[in-house]
Amino acid sequence: MWLGLDIGGANLKAADGRGLVWTRPSGPWRREDLALTLRQWLADLPRAERLAITTTGTLCDGFGTKAEAVRAVLDAIGAGAGGGRIWVYRTDGSWVPPDAAQDDPLPVAASSWHALARFAGRSAPQRAGLVIGVGSSTCDLVPLVHGLPTPRGRTDPERLISGELVYTGVQHSPICAVASRVPWRGFLCPLAQEVSATMWDVYLLLGDLPEEPDRTDTADGRPATRQAAHDRLARSICADRTLVDRHAACAMAKAVAEAQLDDLAEAADRVIGTLPERPGGVVLSGCGEFVARRMIERLGLSARIVSLAEELGPEVARAAAAHAVAVLAAESVVA
Repeated sequence: MWLGLDIGGANLKAADGRGLVWTRPSGPWRREDLALTLRQWLADLPRAERLAITTTGTLCDGFGTKAEAVRAVLDAIGAGAGGGRIWVYRTDGSWVPPDAAQDDPLPVAASSWHALARFAGRSAPQRAGLVIGVGSSTCDLVPLVHGLPTPRGRTDPERLISGELVYTGVQHSPICAVASRVPWRGFLCPLAQEVSATMWDVYLLLGDLPEEPDRTDTADGRPATRQAAHDRLARSICADRTLVDRHAACAMAKAVAEAQLDDLAEAADRVIGTLPERPGGVVLSGCGEFVARRMIERLGLSARIVSLAEELGPEVARAAAAHAVAVLAAESVVA
């Protein structure tokens, strides 16, 4: 049995490639507790003879370099793997054992986007296609040609420059990084440059994301509810709910959501411009699929749309990169 692991900075995700997934929040990582966290997590997962690894969590503050983070992750997984064989996915689509990954860490430092695009590409075999993955912190825009990823960038900085990585998502992005001003009482009020509110609050208030009263990994540590989101948005202009009523808070949220959509649509248009023709197929992934659909409408794409949430089910789709590496490894790795 293969078990795919996606080691992220915000979440840990595992999948068996056959419909079972396991997820848990992971962050923020700290050097001193990473090994313990990963070992405990592996102990709670089903025993697997073979592990397929991809990671996105190498930018965490607990490490000075990506290479340092990769080595720490692989050491921790090796210690908790119980003798299972480990293979690591690279951004060129190849697999290497942990020692080779540690010797050349950058191609494995952030590889989940490529694994997901390679897996998703089978749903968009047209001459030109696109994978849009909108997550809690980032958006991936991966061009496809005949179902295969054809990125211009491989490292995160290269992908940022190309527009294939947009570091904005539907939960953890501070709203002051997305917009500079919001409407209030007939004026455009500057946003305080503090992490007072995030896009999670925006989409909670707009009804795009459900309330999660048990989640407190918000900007102020209070629950992920609409009332608390209202308070956080008011605080983003140095106010409170007595100065910003619900109608005004929703108007602020709409303005920030529109600013995020503008940025994402501009990046998607640049990526589409690298394809041989307009995309004939678009594959959607991530908890921000609703934003991806708005991007498609904004861009006027008439492509066939495939939702991984509909194809795989919402639970598997939330761990799509882990599912992808489990499937790809079972198909291509002899171990």
